[in-house]
Amino acid sequence: MKVFFDTNILVYLFDGGALAKQRRARELLESHTRAGETLLSTQVLQEFYVAVTRKLATPLELGVAHEAVRELAVLPVVRVDIPLILSAIPLSQQGQISFWDALIVRAALEGGASILYSEDLQHGQSFDTLTIQNPLQ
Repeated sequence: MKVFFDTNILVYLFDGGALAKQRRARELLESHTRAGETLLSTQVLQEFYVAVTRKLATPLELGVAHEAVRELAVLPVVRVDIPLILSAIPLSQQGQISFWDALIVRAALEGGASILYSEDLQHGQSFDTLTIQNPLQ
């Protein structure tokens, strides 16, 4: 089983203002990584860097954020390419989700994930073989 992590879940790893969510995000990432189930995308890595350096109440120092991205990048990562972008467009139109969320969904499907951990998408919603779960609710 592959599990795709949306950016918002990973940001909690460094959010000292949400300790319960931070703990849960760490537990999830550690357990799925140990099991070889973790999956990310290049989009997630990019969004993560911006979020932890600009959107946290106490942003990470740039060097710390850079190292965090480097560490996350050793995990299996789906590359966002032109075919993936083109496949996200109709999903965003038909699925009534944003283009960026559609790109996350398409990357998760491309990587063979069966679960997408996200706070942004509707818990329990399905896209083909992929089910959205909000593990922090």
